[in-house]
Amino acid sequence: MQTLILGVALALASAFSWASATILVRLGLRKLSPIGANIFRLYVASTLFLIIFALTGNLSVFKLPARLLVLAFISAQFGFVIGDYFYFNALKRMGVSRTVPITSTYPLWAILWAILFLGKRVKPHVIIGAVLVVLAIIVVKKAEEEEHADRLGFLFAFIAPISWSVAITIMDYLTRSMPSLQLAGIRMVFAALGISVFLPRYGEEVRKISRREAIALTGAAVLGLILGQYLFVYSVSLVGSPIAAPVSAINPIIASLLAVLLLKEKPNARIFEGLILAVVGVVLISVG
Repeated sequence: MQTLILGVALALASAFSWASATILVRLGLRKLSPIGANIFRLYVASTLFLIIFALTGNLSVFKLPARLLVLAFISAQFGFVIGDYFYFNALKRMGVSRTVPITSTYPLWAILWAILFLGKRVKPHVIIGAVLVVLAIIVVKKAEEEEHADRLGFLFAFIAPISWSVAITIMDYLTRSMPSLQLAGIRMVFAALGISVFLPRYGEEVRKISRREAIALTGAAVLGLILGQYLFVYSVSLVGSPIAAPVSAINPIIASLLAVLLLKEKPNARIFEGLILAVVGVVLISVG
């Protein structure tokens, strides 16, 4: 039970870190495209992880068996390059209110893959809790404006959570063979390598980043891609992806609450309705 509580607490902490990173991106992002911002964040995060590895004697991670390194590379691409690519493009075509309810289904996909490929046994109340968390996010992000269908945007938004869930499932498998810090760091390094394919198109705008944007995105990288990802990997290593994924998925709700408190955005009753659903969902997941 103590392990379960710690794992859930770590997943919640990762959600808070990711939500805080979202606020920093909103504060600092001005002229950069989402992909340009992602390139900058991944480069900052991977550089910092390499420094952490050097200081803590973890550079030996690159000497691990090739099979583990290949799996870590694949996980990084599905998580931070492919998944985010479709996510950013869906946001561009449909906006946040239409995209997030679809992409928020990744915990359910992660549970499905864990059952099918990792042999995980998931109790019914965990599945119910995961569904409630997803419903909470849908409630918070439900659009108020008139619906404008975009089939390609919908397809992009549908692919993104599947890609993220594949990354999470592979990461879950790797937690059996790699310490959390090494796994979090090497995935970030591999993600930075993978996203470099976009440099020819977005390199110029990344080089022209302003000081304010650089500070904000560096903070977002530290909170979201270093601290948040490490906490999430650690959580998965303790309780598995079927529990860690749905708990951490409440980060959009936390981001909405922080936006009301810190950015003075107009409060919406849906935020608090969603928060109640999310709390109930997390409790169901956490009861063991």
